Amino acid sequence: MEPRKIRKADAKDFMEGDECCRLYYKTNQLVFGTSTLQPGKKGAIDPGHKNGYEIFYVAKGRVICSFPKSSKQVELDEGDIVVIPPGEPHELTNNSTVEALVVWSLAPPD
Repeated sequence: MEPRKIRKADAKDFMEGDECCRLYYKTNQLVFGTSTLQPGKKGAIDPGHKNGYEIFYVAKGRVICSFPKSSKQVELDEGDIVVIPPGEPHELTNNSTVEALVVWSLAPPD
């Protein structure tokens, strides 16, 4: 496979609660995208991914990643990541005063 540029305009946008998601790339080996959340807003609960580990990287702002199954919460500042194991439901909340930008990747996808 040759290197491939994917433009923002070619990505697929979708909403999960108040979370605006943008899917840039998906194969049977990898998924890559971004999410933005306005201050005080919350995304939908993602039920988790059967086979894949998901990573969230906070590129801007601050978020809380909640895990409803265990009632745990992880606060993530700009530059932090969280690694979410397979099958773990999770939800993002922006607890800052600026728009949050979270970059995410999942491998392998469900």
